[in-house]
Amino acid sequence: MHYDQSWMGSGIIGGLQAGAISAAAGLLLFLALHWLGRRHGWSAARKIGWAFLLACVLTVSGDLWDMFYLNYANLQSIALLQAVLAGMHDPEHLGLRVLCELLGVALGIGAGWLLSGGAARHESS
Repeated sequence: MHYDQSWMGSGIIGGLQAGAISAAAGLLLFLALHWLGRRHGWSAARKIGWAFLLACVLTVSGDLWDMFYLNYANLQSIALLQAVLAGMHDPEHLGLRVLCELLGVALGIGAGWLLSGGAARHESS
């Protein structure tokens, strides 16, 4: 899903901003799923997997779709290409932004796992 990116910078600054948003989403979703999963006996892998999928759907999917569309769509006219590019924020650095968003989701979930005591439980066993 696309969120409003008009305020974001371009290039690496925009990538870092998008990654920070994705990290926050990953952290909050993991903590929510950790709370829910404790009550239902879910494993850490299930909580991490669902948090990653949901955070990607919420934050990465719009830019990932744009990247997929530009690579595989049959854009036969300059006018159509210009119309598609006009709807995107910073199309020159789309791949960088997707990479930063995916890394942000992973870092946010990793931080949530550490905050919830996941590393301490695995070290003691």
